[in-house]
Amino acid sequence: MLYLASTSPRRRELLQQIGLTFEVLKVSVDESPLEDETPAEYVARLAVAKARAAMELVSSGDIVLGADTTVVCDGRIIGKPESLEEAVAIWQSLSRRSHQVLTGVALARGELVTHRVVTTEVHFKELLPAEMEAYWHTGEPRDKAGGYGIQGRGAVWVDRISGSYSNVVGLPLAETAEMLDGFGYSVWSQA
Repeated sequence: MLYLASTSPRRRELLQQIGLTFEVLKVSVDESPLEDETPAEYVARLAVAKARAAMELVSSGDIVLGADTTVVCDGRIIGKPESLEEAVAIWQSLSRRSHQVLTGVALARGELVTHRVVTTEVHFKELLPAEMEAYWHTGEPRDKAGGYGIQGRGAVWVDRISGSYSNVVGLPLAETAEMLDGFGYSVWSQA
């Protein structure tokens, strides 16, 4: 059985998109960055921690998928905005430039845990004050790293990406399918 150690609706939709059957497990891990931790180390650590926490709830033969996504600009992790002012500050820092979206993906079965980090480069057009305020009031930015959803209205700000689109949504599908295949769980055998 495959379990997703995440309540993210976007990750659920992405796994459903590629035809996987799975159960969702809610786990709680401390998501505070550690001192001197790089963004790649951060998302990898959280993905592994989520997978390991979920393994405590399932059988040793089950597979658990944990993931964590963050936005990085100038080497700094950009979290989820909690106010309009915070969102505008984030968006101003991303306007007319590139940033990275990093997702750590971890798979666990019994004692075996493997992980990888996928990076996508995202470039924003110039963001105008009126559209930033209007976007905030849609409610979409509140639960998303970097304060935007490429799969929603935030897409109008993205003028180009280099790398995995699904990674920016929250789970790099090609890499996840490859990892699952390494665990003997093929996307194609689920059809």
